[in-house]
Amino acid sequence: MVARWTPPVSLSSASDKTSFAYESTVKRWPTILTGIIDELARINGSLLAPEDDDKVKESKELISKLAELIYEMRHDRELPLLPATGLPDDITEYNAELESARSAGTPLRWFNASWLYAECYMYRRVRGLFASTSHWATFDCFASQKIEAFRSSSKGIHTLATAVAELVKKGKTDDEAVLHADWQAMLEVCLWGNATDLSLLTSLTHEQIQELQSVERGSKFVLKDDFLKSWEHIKSLKDARIDIVLDNSGFELFSDLVLADWLLTLSPYASEVVFHPKLMPWFVSDVQPHDFTLTLSSLLDPTFFPSTNGATEEEKVALKEMVQRWQRYVDEGKFRLSTPLDLQMGDKGGELADSWTTAYPYSDLPEKAPALLAELQKSSLVIFKGDLNYRKLTSDANWSPTTPFETALGPLRGLFPLLSLRTCKADVCVGLAEGRAEELDQEDPKWRINGKYAVVSFVPRE
Repeated sequence: MVARWTPPVSLSSASDKTSFAYESTVKRWPTILTGIIDELARINGSLLAPEDDDKVKESKELISKLAELIYEMRHDRELPLLPATGLPDDITEYNAELESARSAGTPLRWFNASWLYAECYMYRRVRGLFASTSHWATFDCFASQKIEAFRSSSKGIHTLATAVAELVKKGKTDDEAVLHADWQAMLEVCLWGNATDLSLLTSLTHEQIQELQSVERGSKFVLKDDFLKSWEHIKSLKDARIDIVLDNSGFELFSDLVLADWLLTLSPYASEVVFHPKLMPWFVSDVQPHDFTLTLSSLLDPTFFPSTNGATEEEKVALKEMVQRWQRYVDEGKFRLSTPLDLQMGDKGGELADSWTTAYPYSDLPEKAPALLAELQKSSLVIFKGDLNYRKLTSDANWSPTTPFETALGPLRGLFPLLSLRTCKADVCVGLAEGRAEELDQEDPKWRINGKYAVVSFVPRE
């Protein structure tokens, strides 16, 4: 048994009323749960046939249980054990934490539990509620939000498709300076594509989504800049396997596919890209297998985007040709998920898939998920996308901002080449220069959480 590593600093929790963990617990999570209730109520309004009576009854029971969950949260109740629901046996890990704390005389409540544990617990508990029903067991309670946000991304999508088409026209090059510039540009697209995170931006309008996806950021907003380190690594590769641990569906997944496309179509560095999705509705907008396939089919559907999106015929052709190429890569196995494409909610994905929706940080991979770790070690570069992956990489601990990223990784350091692309939307942030965090506190007190800044962190295999 591999000993579990414990960070030498405290973990983020809602017990600190100045933290984003506290704001999430008292405001953001109830808003998300209320959104699910509203979605169920909306659907109930369309279920008018007599044969829908049982489905409506189950829906009303779900609404009641979600309302109870909100009440528990707001009144800082103790977290109850998760009941068995026929899902993968991940409740063992969740319940072991609860029972251990209870035995120690400090039962976990919404405010004293670590923020990472409490937030994962919430989404897993919601999934269990739906999985326990007959009519809603495979319902994605965030699907409509994801699709609506994706439809609002037309401008950014067509702009990127046209830019990629221009690169493809020029063809492959062996000019290292050009390849370096393209790698930097692709990573920036992939990095800032993380701006549209529906678990954090709970009420975006169409115009706000387009603005997020069109804002040009400068290097001053990248607080830790390992772009060059990642280039020195990637340029050493030839026909390698690259893994992307996915974050959000919609525009961010689109930007991830753009990066993967460049790697296979225009660079000599990779011949295979493996994407790692989740197997349940997770943090609102995280990619599931059905989101991956739906993304490709939607982009190939000429009626998917609103007719008022303003895309030119040239942009439409560029998008179609690009996504047809992606579909060909999927068919050839050059783009592949770490799970079967047709895996449904409730299917058992095994350790390689189910480990992404547990509550433990990635420092626990050697102990908790050795098979997943072994799979990642086959990769020549593992790219972790987004805020939750960053929190799990750093154990969501209250590190000093000057702590080296390598230190915050704990036992994961050096086990495989790792690149984290993250826009800042939570309190934890490491790898900054001395005094930079204090400057930012004065310039922009919300810099840790507003998504305006980013950290790009690379650690090689040792």
